[in-house]
Amino acid sequence: MDGFRNKGFEPTRRAALSLIGAGAFAAGGMTLARATTSGDDEVLTEAKVLRDPDVPVAGNPDGNVSIIEWSDYNCPYCRKLEPELRQVIQDDGKVRLVLKDWPILGPVSVTAARIALAAKYQDKYHQAHDAMMGVSSRLTESRINELLASVGVNMDRLKSDLTARGKDIDAVLKRNNEQAEAFGFRGTPSFIVGKYRVPGVLSMVEFEQVIADARKAKMN
Repeated sequence: MDGFRNKGFEPTRRAALSLIGAGAFAAGGMTLARATTSGDDEVLTEAKVLRDPDVPVAGNPDGNVSIIEWSDYNCPYCRKLEPELRQVIQDDGKVRLVLKDWPILGPVSVTAARIALAAKYQDKYHQAHDAMMGVSSRLTESRINELLASVGVNMDRLKSDLTARGKDIDAVLKRNNEQAEAFGFRGTPSFIVGKYRVPGVLSMVEFEQVIADARKAKMN
């Protein structure tokens, strides 16, 4: 599966957007859904979706609108979108980007996601993320190692952290997956923008508009 399972589907902004639900992310962390695989554990609370301390954040950490992105390092749509989304966030200046690694395109995607999250323990997550998103060809394990070494990741430390923190890393990926499934996402990239669910790729202009819509919805 590359991006959407329905290949060729490119939704317009109005067709793609849908409100998460009445009272979504209300004060107090209202539960929006529960995982079917985790008993009664709450999955879609504000704290777990927006404020997971183990999930990296880019943009303005104090921004007044949050974009939550579920992505896969081997997803060509994610790579194509990355520079445009980052430009929109930089130009806006008040957007908080939550980066949810969602490796759904095979074993190498899982390896890439685990390595990126392990790099976080040496404050190199964003360098690892940008390096893997910046390539045009499908990743392999050897290519991943080359890319991370080239951006200053200490590979010996990385291996040590993968061993020592493996359960924590896998728990993050499990939470990310459960949330994506609870939201009904079918592929990467997928987004929550404020209170809107955006299952797919938008243009820069469309992202700017949905950010504006999210701010208006927040005020209402």
